Order: sequence, then C-alpha cells, then structure tokens
Amino acid sequence: MYMRLSNHKLSVIFRTSVYCFIIGCHLGYAQNRTAAGEPGSLKYVDPRIGNVGQLLEPTRPTVQQPNQLIRMYPQRKDYLDDQIDNFPLTIVSHRLGQVFSVKPDIMPVDTSRWHKRMPYDHDLEITRPWYYSTYLVDDEIQVEFTPGKKTGIYRFTFPQKAVKNLLFGSYNSGRSDFKFISPTEITGTETYHNDIRVYLYGVFSQGGSTGVIKSGKPVSSNETSGWRSQAFITFTGQESAIVFKYAISYISPEQAKRNFESELKEQSFETIKDAAEKTWDAVINQIEVAGGTEAQKRSFYTALYRCYERMVNISEDNRYYSGFDKKVHESSRPFYTDDWTWDTYLAHHPLRTILNPSLEEDMVNSYVEMYRQGGWMPTFPVLFGDHACMNGFHSSIMILDVYRKGLRNFDVNKAYEGMLKNADEATLIPWRTGPKTKLDDFYHEKGYFPALAEHEKETVIEVDSFEKRQAVAVTLGASFDDWAVAQLAKELGRQQDFERFTKRTLNYKNLWNDDKNMFIPKDDQGNFIDIDPKFDGGMGGRDYYDENNGYTYKWQVQHDIPGLISLMKGKDNFEQELDKLFREGLERSKYAFWAKFPDATGLIGQYSMGNEPSFHIPYLYNFTNSPWKTQKHIRLLLDTWFKDNIFGIPGDEDGGGMSAFVVFSSMGFYPITPGLPVYTIGSPVFQKVTIKLPNGKQFAVLANHCSVKNKYIQQAKFNGQPLNTPWFTHAQLLEGGTLELEMGPKPNKIWGRPAAR
Repeated sequence: MYMRLSNHKLSVIFRTSVYCFIIGCHLGYAQNRTAAGEPGSLKYVDPRIGNVGQLLEPTRPTVQQPNQLIRMYPQRKDYLDDQIDNFPLTIVSHRLGQVFSVKPDIMPVDTSRWHKRMPYDHDLEITRPWYYSTYLVDDEIQVEFTPGKKTGIYRFTFPQKAVKNLLFGSYNSGRSDFKFISPTEITGTETYHNDIRVYLYGVFSQGGSTGVIKSGKPVSSNETSGWRSQAFITFTGQESAIVFKYAISYISPEQAKRNFESELKEQSFETIKDAAEKTWDAVINQIEVAGGTEAQKRSFYTALYRCYERMVNISEDNRYYSGFDKKVHESSRPFYTDDWTWDTYLAHHPLRTILNPSLEEDMVNSYVEMYRQGGWMPTFPVLFGDHACMNGFHSSIMILDVYRKGLRNFDVNKAYEGMLKNADEATLIPWRTGPKTKLDDFYHEKGYFPALAEHEKETVIEVDSFEKRQAVAVTLGASFDDWAVAQLAKELGRQQDFERFTKRTLNYKNLWNDDKNMFIPKDDQGNFIDIDPKFDGGMGGRDYYDENNGYTYKWQVQHDIPGLISLMKGKDNFEQELDKLFREGLERSKYAFWAKFPDATGLIGQYSMGNEPSFHIPYLYNFTNSPWKTQKHIRLLLDTWFKDNIFGIPGDEDGGGMSAFVVFSSMGFYPITPGLPVYTIGSPVFQKVTIKLPNGKQFAVLANHCSVKNKYIQQAKFNGQPLNTPWFTHAQLLEGGTLELEMGPKPNKIWGRPAAR
C-alpha cells in the first residue's frame, strides 16, 4: 500500500536498493548463532527478512508477543542504516507511530545527547520475535529487550566505570510529562494523535539521580511537563547493568501500574524472555513442514511470524480505551485494533480462521463494537479510530468469510447492520469516511463511479487532492463489497436485501470496454474516457485505478469469476489474457514506470507481485484449461520475489497482508475468493505440511517427490480418493483431511481441467 513519497525520496531509495543488491547484504553471525539452538521451527524465523523495500515500505522486525500491545524495533531509517536514533517503549500502530523513547548514554547530559545517533554493528545485532540485542560500538553499550503483553524490559550494560545515563523523550507533538516518583520509579504521559493519553509506569533495577530539560538546559529535578518533554536519570552504582522494567496503559496511570504488577513485579528479564519464546514456539510450530530448502523454510516461517504482528489486544483488566467514541469500556472479551482491511481481508484474516478461529471471532467482534461506538463499520481501525485509507468496505467481505466458515461468536445481525449502513449511506470516495456525497448518489443511480477526463478540474470538494477518485477501483471494489452484503443477507434470510444487492454486485460490468478488453473509466455522461490503461491516471493511476494500472484491475472480480470469463468471451480468451499479463512489456523504462507506479513492484510483465490486488491472479488459471500454469507461476513468484534475505518482500508488506500470501502459497493452496469457504490448489514448496487445528485434528498436504524442480501436479487425492479438480472446501480442511499430490518436473496438462470435473 502506497505511502506518499517525493520523487527525490523515491530516487534515493531506488539507488540505495540497487546498490545493495549489487554488492549483496548478508544476515549476520550473531543472528545465526542465536537461532541455531532454538526449538522446532523457531530457528527459521528471521525478522530481518524484507527489512529493505524495493522502493517503498519494508517489513518491520517487530519484537513482541503474538498480537499483543507492546511492539518494539529500534528507530532507524531501515536495516541498512548503521545508526540508531533511540528505542521506543512501544509501537502504537503499524507504521503510524510510537510513544516514549529511551536511549542509553555515557556522556555528560545536554540537549544534544537526545539527538545523537548511535552507531551499531549489524553482525552484533540479534533480532528474534521475543528478544532483541544490539551493541552500540561508539559507547560500548549492550542493549537488550524482551516483551510482555502490556509490559517490556530493557537491559542496558554499560562499560565499567562509565557514566550511566538513560535519556527519556517523546515522539509526538502533543503534551507529555515525566515524573520520577522515587529514585527507582518513573511515570510518564505522552499524547498520541493529538488527543490520546498514553501512560507509563517503570522501575529501575537501582536508584539514580534524576533530572529534566528546562529552557534548553539540564537541571536537577524529578518532574517535567510540556511539549516534547525530556527527562534523564544517572546511575552511580558499581553494577554495570541497568534493568528497566515498565508497563504501558491506554486507560490511566493507575492502570499502567496495575499492568506492571500483574505481569512484571516478580519477574526477571530471563523469565519474561523464556515465556515469550514459549509463546512464539507454540504459534510457529502449529504448522510443521518437511522437505523444501532451508531458504524456503526461512521465508515461510518468517512470513508466518509476521502474520502475528496485528491486530493487537489493547484490553487491560477487562477494560479498554476506544478511539471510536473516546471512552473507556468494560468487557470480558479482548478488544483488538490496528488492522488495515484493504490489505488483510484477502489472505491474512482467512489464514487466522484456520489457525485460531476464536481469536478471529474476537477480532470481528471488535469490529462490531467499533461500529456500535463510531457509527460506521471501520475500514482501517487503529487506536485513534477509523483511519480512513485506501478504498472500499472490505470488512464486509471479512465478516461474510468468517460467518460462512462457521464462526458465530459475534453479533452477526449487528455486523450486518453496519455492513448495510456502509453500503447504502457511506461515501465511497477514497481516503474518506462519513456520509455519502453526490458522487455516491451517482454511483447508486448509475452503477459506476464517475471519472474525470485527464486534466479536468475536480469539482467535488470531498475528493482528496492526491488520492483522486480512483473511479474504476472504487466501482470494482464496491461490487465485491456489495456481493458480500448480498450473500450475508441470503444467509440471514433477508430476501429483499439479497435481491437488491445481487443486482449491485454486477456493477463492475458497467465499466467493461470490449474494444480495449479492459475496465475503462466513464464520465458522468456515460462515455468511456480515452486513456492508456498502462500509464494514464496520474500518480499511481489514482484518477482511475489505485496504485496499479488497468492491467491489474482487469482481474478484480473475485466474486464473479465466471462473469469475468464471460466478458472476455470464454475461458480460452481468459487464459490468453492471463498469459498476456505476465508477458506484456512496459513500453518505457522501469524507472519511468516506477516514477508513476511505485507500488507496482515485483514485476513480471505487467503483473505486480508487490501489491495486494495481484495476489489471486496466478490462481485464476485454475478456471481455465491450464491449471498447470497456476503451479508454474506460483513457484516462479515465490522463488523470485520472496527470498530469505533483507530484500525478501517485493512491496509494502503491511503487517501480515503479503506474508499471508506466502504462507498459503507455500503450503499449496489459497482462498481465491474470501467469502466463499473454498480453497484452490497451487504448488506446495514442501513435501509435507501439517496444520494442527484448534479442534484437535490435523490437516495435511503431502506433495510426494516435491522439489525445486518437481513443481507440477501429476495427480491428486483427497483422503485417499482421486481428486481431479484444483479445489477443496474449508469444511474438508476442518475435518482433518489429507490432500495428497504427486509432483513431477513437467506439467500434466490434463489434471484439473474443467473437462475432468
């Protein structure tokens, strides 16, 4: 998902990435040494994979417990940066900020020390999901961290006889304060996103002398408040290691201390670290694999780890703060936030319905509560509320998907009410939330979102000046969302809604252009706008598409693939157009193309592996006479773009969105249409995959003779019975079925063809 960057920044990132690709960037000795002794598959998890993006946002090497509030990684530009700014006490939201900085220092305190960057050695850095360590080479300080749920522990080991300072600061521009309530205790408050108070309570392993910055100078004091408050503590004892244990609360200072006492009071660094490691051991080893290369295992298990970065549980003692109504609520169920549904509805949420359905139910229940509190079903729920971002109401698809997979522990009628309200009353304008506008009235009347001609001036003030109308993307996305409303209406026996929304699910057809064999924007008079769908539409194609061009959006009809095939005049033409997608040239240099479409990374022809709308496209060959082409392309994409190194993600990973594609595809199947409890088969990279299901059963994929070379399915069985179609159901998976594939080096062009069904 595209973050707004200037052309200069894009150029710098591009040059840096190319340079490092040429010279090579290795993953260091300390990391490998640590991983070698870890149990089960944990040794394959390397949070640094993908830490340098091709053009845009890299993966985040978060140190946290799965789906928990406390998240940490050192603040630096990216993995290639050999200097650290400071260390956060928690990352509040994926890519949306952090609170409370801390940094060790050995020099006399002055204001410049807060800004001094700290060089470190990559080969002396250890990053594991539950533990972080680095060595600050200039000051010879060892920094270690391990996470609890609402708590964390830092351990700073200073050189002997050095001055030992810890400097505290804030990241956000609102008011903040620090107070040393004793020589060993600190409290603090930081204002996040203008109006959210985040509270700190911490304890040091030894007492120190305290100070703050006032009027630009350090003074001896135990408290400070204002804008960007800064405080420090100096330790003079003989012990070189200073342990800082702390808790965070979004509710109150008192709750921060209660979080501390319930999690940390009697716990050591080692006991918290060991407990966090055991937690990760349980979730990572829920999926066991055999065969495959070491690199494939590293890519697979690291992707699985990233699927637990979000959503995060922000409940504290059966209470939680909600940014949707700015109130504290009581609830015996955990409340989860920090989700970017445009990215996660495709594969991330569907993966969780398999691995932890009760957790997914709690997350969907959180969406329902957000609707109760804020009045709209959210799209990008974060701590401060719904972060209006991207386009569409894909939470509707997510809710339909879990319902059809048997998840019922949420108020489905209330969820449907929210879906219906969004569909009928909310604006479709990208990056906006709230009631509908005249553009939405036009959509509901005419069945498509109207576009402007190139260089035509915008007349609707609600349209974002950068994000534009995205008219084709909005129309296609709304058709899928409306399909979800229609299908849940059918499940709930709401026949009138079902019939009304079923008609709306076909709105995508209103923009199909037979001459260009593509979805093309129309103006408000119903005329197609003459564009080059490869390149027109401004930055990211946002006038008409979104982050990708017309070649990607040609396939955005997951909810009605037979209808899309019909638009292309049959499955033979459909297959030929898929072939063309992977072979079509850019007609310009890559740098010219990427200057306008920086999200379209991981290119093979016009196919962009680096952006979420492309995930399902290789699997569409399973609807043609050549399912073997799905097997071919999935292996090519995994082998090419998901390497086990710092460049190992082709685009914006978005906290699990792209990683879930890697997990599914590596196992050999994929949920091509969220909302339909069916999986389509690809090409597994392992000889055996075993998923330990929460119901006590196991689902297995056996790929006999599978290897880097043997990627094609020769024949298949499900539970011992011949399988001649590239599909199986969620119900079959939950029953603990076994999918058995015979793999070979050349395609079996008969297996899986519609004629064999």
